[in-house]
Amino acid sequence: MSIRQTAVLEAIVSAGRIAVTGLAQLTDVSAVTIRKDLDELESRGLIRRERGYAVLVSADDPAGRLAYHYADKVRIARAAAGSVRDGETVMVEAGSCCTLLAEQIAAQHSGTTIITNSAFIAERLRAFPSTRVILLGGEQQADSRVMVGPMVELCAGQFLVDQLFIGTDGFVSAHGFTGRDYMRATAVRALAERAERVVVITESEKLGAHGPVPLLEASAVSTVWTDSAGDLTHLTALTDAGVRVAAVSADGSVTTHPTDAVGDAAATGAARQPAPASHTGTGVREEE
Repeated sequence: MSIRQTAVLEAIVSAGRIAVTGLAQLTDVSAVTIRKDLDELESRGLIRRERGYAVLVSADDPAGRLAYHYADKVRIARAAAGSVRDGETVMVEAGSCCTLLAEQIAAQHSGTTIITNSAFIAERLRAFPSTRVILLGGEQQADSRVMVGPMVELCAGQFLVDQLFIGTDGFVSAHGFTGRDYMRATAVRALAERAERVVVITESEKLGAHGPVPLLEASAVSTVWTDSAGDLTHLTALTDAGVRVAAVSADGSVTTHPTDAVGDAAATGAARQPAPASHTGTGVREEE
């Protein structure tokens, strides 16, 4: 997508339903140009048109969610991927940040294996044939394209990995990390049992919010990768629970909380690795 189309989709994702005239004013182009952009987005199945309005097809559609805060998510994903080693096997759960993370792992490292319960992630990783992908079985949720149910737990039981990367719909100190979907939350807990460390990757706006379903207690998470706009109150709640927070700034540098000179140096080094080449098709291409 072009930069303008990404901005249009982000606005639709944020609002859910928005007037075509409003999108034209937002992007400072004509209504004719916006309609062409909307035609393209509709052809991709991301939005639908309704008499002068653009409407998001589904709040759970991962392709649409990717556009929301896209640049921030790519920076977080790029930095977090630096914590993975060449040849490592990791689990990556579903979500927009996790999708970009999986692509960054594939782009930055050789010989990696990614185990996931997301058919969407598995499909996008076809752009990286050198990365081995294992898709866990289960019942596929139509909108999110996530595998859930008892089969996921059975399949996950065949593996033991160092790191599991997950997303979250919120964190508050009283309830820990939370989600919006009971079946997905159950799948996350099953995957967490097969990982030495659980790592959360999320935008900072999720910290302080909460979903209706408990996901994991803070004590079950080792690290949170996020952007640098997080509220200090929520960062303190995480670090008080023993969670390391790695905050990625707009320039790609990483600051850890609590401050750890060794950890900061390692994280910053990972974030400053040469950026992987852009990929066409389903690969990552950052357009800010």
